[in-house]
Amino acid sequence: MDNYFIIHGSFGSPFGNWFPWLHDYIEAEGKEVYVPQFPVGVGYQNYNNWSKLLKYYRDLGLVNENTTIVAHSIAPVFVSKFLTENKIKVKKLIFVCGFNNYLGINEEYDSVNESMYFDNLEDVKNYANEIICFYSDNDPYVRYDVEKDFAGKIATEQVVIPNGGHINAETGFKTFEDIIKYL
Repeated sequence: MDNYFIIHGSFGSPFGNWFPWLHDYIEAEGKEVYVPQFPVGVGYQNYNNWSKLLKYYRDLGLVNENTTIVAHSIAPVFVSKFLTENKIKVKKLIFVCGFNNYLGINEEYDSVNESMYFDNLEDVKNYANEIICFYSDNDPYVRYDVEKDFAGKIATEQVVIPNGGHINAETGFKTFEDIIKYL
């Protein structure tokens, strides 16, 4: 049976941005959807801690070839690294404002994001049938060229949201209608 995961970004939660809205939409379609709370904050958010939580779901048999993962901000590169290192194939990846190997947001974000980065990003293409990347042309946290480069390396389809900022609640995204047709 198909299932879905929605994974938040740095200092995030399952209750922020458009995640509750998307959860409710998927659930109303009669599908399984999980929106875990990953460890956040300096000293807690790192690749190893996030991996432990996703491995828990994998061990329950919930991350598999029938899974679609929707991930925001730092989560796309985390998911890419996790799938590649653990050789887990999923059905589809939908990445929103993804980036890799980018420092310069600020000291706190850089410190929690850095362990997520890896050099073999393109390898994730071996672990998903489709990879859709959304990003905007005016993200205040991650430069446009960084998000475009991330998407250019892995996406089967790219969608640019004009004036979308970081595609989060801060820029008015309590819902995210554009994502629906890609589920």
